[in-house]
Amino acid sequence: MILDIVTYPAASLKEKCVPVTEITDEIRQLAADMLETMYEAPGVGLAAPQVGRNIRMLVMDPAAQDEEKQPRVVINPELTLSEETVLSRQEGCLSVPLNYRADVQRAERVHLRYMDLDGKLVEEDLEGFAAIVIQHEADHLDGTLFIDRIGRLRRSLYDTRVKKWLKRKG
Repeated sequence: MILDIVTYPAASLKEKCVPVTEITDEIRQLAADMLETMYEAPGVGLAAPQVGRNIRMLVMDPAAQDEEKQPRVVINPELTLSEETVLSRQEGCLSVPLNYRADVQRAERVHLRYMDLDGKLVEEDLEGFAAIVIQHEADHLDGTLFIDRIGRLRRSLYDTRVKKWLKRKG
């Protein structure tokens, strides 16, 4: 089922999410619906708060469009970031309206520890685009949007655009 995506400036996107304590059929269904929603959008990642659920779960698939799909369901992620940084060029977000994009500094590599849908603990190292995607989506679980990581002036200009857009939208 395609879920509605919550968009900025919704207050719920600023909330810190609670850990998933048990893998239930409801969690499995939510994961399937989130993957379907992400692919339909189209996007490469989607966090539970983006679909109105305040839990520490995200889905992602950093594979290029011409590659075979590599969907991942990540529950209660813990990230250890490398000190080297890379510029994520023209980062965007399904929850950030007006197709706004900006450059964001991200860690070049990430050690990821999480639980999968079988309740197994998984550890892996990600780099490149996959590392950027997991950082972006994990930020959502802490109430952070990529626009919180851009300069104050750019953010102010974007907020003004959103206010005008919301006013016109009625």
